[in-house]
Amino acid sequence: MLKPQDLVVALRLAIPPRRAWTYPEIAASLHMSASEAHAALKRAARSGLVDESNRTARKAALLEFIVHGVRYMLPPDWSGIVRGIPTSYAVPPLKDEIVGDEFPPVWPHAEGSVRGHGLAPIYKSVPDAALKDPDLHSWLSLVEAIRSGRARERELGARFLRERLT
Repeated sequence: MLKPQDLVVALRLAIPPRRAWTYPEIAASLHMSASEAHAALKRAARSGLVDESNRTARKAALLEFIVHGVRYMLPPDWSGIVRGIPTSYAVPPLKDEIVGDEFPPVWPHAEGSVRGHGLAPIYKSVPDAALKDPDLHSWLSLVEAIRSGRARERELGARFLRERLT
């Protein structure tokens, strides 16, 4: 059975430059332990989201899962107005396409610079990893738009993700 961190690991492997990552590299980039990254990659491989032999994402399967399954597997968990890190349509490329409201979606985080509607991240270490890697932040925000957004946000998120994965 998939866990949230399995999706995060599979997504990490899909982001250019696509290469065979080591477990310690995956773990460090995602702020998790090497054993946690190893177990996540094993589960993601069993589900067909990654190729375990070369530690790369199976892009078509990953896209299909995110577009059609992520919002059912990981339903959004909203909280009140909090300080955090922008996500979903509050991050490029969606930020350039969607006019948001006064309080955009944010991952609650002490180092966040934006006040917005709190959205629990798909995995606990996502905000810390996103702070250190703008590309990862953008990709994860597209997943959040698909997971938690309204129809237009989901549609645009899927379009941008499809462009990146093909």
